[in-house]
Amino acid sequence: MLLIKNGRVVDPAQKLDAPRDVLIGDGRVIEVAPDLRARDAELVDAAGLIVAPGFLDLHVHLREPGNEHAETIESGARAAAAGGFTAICTMPNTDPVNDNAAVTQFIVETARRATVHVFPVGAISHRSQGERLAEIGSMRRAGVVAVSDDGRPVMNSRLMRSAMEYSLAHGIPVMEHCEDLALSAAGQMHEGVVSARLGLRGISGASEDVMVARNILLAADSGAHLHVTHLTTARSLEMVRQARARGVRVTCDVTPHHFTLTDEDLVNYDTNYKMKPPLRSVADVAALLAGLADGTVDAIATDHAPHPGSEKMQEFELAPFGIIGLETALALALERLCHSGRTSLSRLVELLSANPARILGFKDRGTLAPGAVGNVTIFSTDRQWKYDLNQSFSRSRNSPFDGREFRGGPEITIVAGRIAWRRS
Repeated sequence: MLLIKNGRVVDPAQKLDAPRDVLIGDGRVIEVAPDLRARDAELVDAAGLIVAPGFLDLHVHLREPGNEHAETIESGARAAAAGGFTAICTMPNTDPVNDNAAVTQFIVETARRATVHVFPVGAISHRSQGERLAEIGSMRRAGVVAVSDDGRPVMNSRLMRSAMEYSLAHGIPVMEHCEDLALSAAGQMHEGVVSARLGLRGISGASEDVMVARNILLAADSGAHLHVTHLTTARSLEMVRQARARGVRVTCDVTPHHFTLTDEDLVNYDTNYKMKPPLRSVADVAALLAGLADGTVDAIATDHAPHPGSEKMQEFELAPFGIIGLETALALALERLCHSGRTSLSRLVELLSANPARILGFKDRGTLAPGAVGNVTIFSTDRQWKYDLNQSFSRSRNSPFDGREFRGGPEITIVAGRIAWRRS
């Protein structure tokens, strides 16, 4: 057994924000109450810290199978634990693509030995080529929790509608990277004044907006659950807001880098700021922050995308898109949301824990209610620390936040009642 003492428990699912102790046994929460006692339990002193339901990241790239030089399931899981995440969803763009039950089973079996819980997301289409549906039913039976062709969005509207109908039948969301590839072709960063000044081809915000609009229409027709991942534009956010008001089953997440950085940060052509969707305008970032505060945005997800230096340290036009983000997500969220006064701690925990669990339909995660999985994230709101990429658990080092000083972050990560990581 594990007994967490003296912490401030923040559990939005139970509308709880108060000093409480948490007792965990056999991998499940037994009790949350003041002044608990338990014989022979391992004690964790959480004095001065926040005790929250374990964080769940909806969008992570682990690269295994096929590109283990960039990341493995275990290295990514260790980075997740160091970021306060107790569970992560791994995207299907592996090699081979996770488009069938055999690949899903490999991921599930390999993940049994991982530091945190790993849930596979299956491809929408065969090899994510957008031409015919992947084996959604067999993948679901093997363990996928959603379907997505992330990075290679489905351009064929008929195929996307079929995917939504299948996902509805199997009770899982369609998690879509919304991008019109014709509008964004050869783009390197957000299209605007900065891209013109830098002489880089731009990616219009309309390339996202058009696909968000299409997918919302298809979700409305099919009744499926559409989850728009790493949403970045003000117009897309407003479409999600309006669709939800009409009763469409649509949710969305945003990443810490998209609500922290803007296209103006690319002035030095640093490829660590190159990502897709690209960093957007100041106005878009302001809209995302407002959406995080007012409830339009459902979740924070990292889109952790590891690339080794041999690939990322090239000319800007040749470098791949993406950055790692698991270990800095909580600190950035605290900085931009809580320390700025935009949101409460309860809302922050909801974005990282309760809502991601709800999106995936998990009844026993995202809460510390008795019987829930004993996943706990314990974090500080005021400890000063500096992010050192050389100390990262990830196999890759592609982050723009190296050397950045933070106030607050993860302290202890507990997975199924066992300490998976503790800040030294």
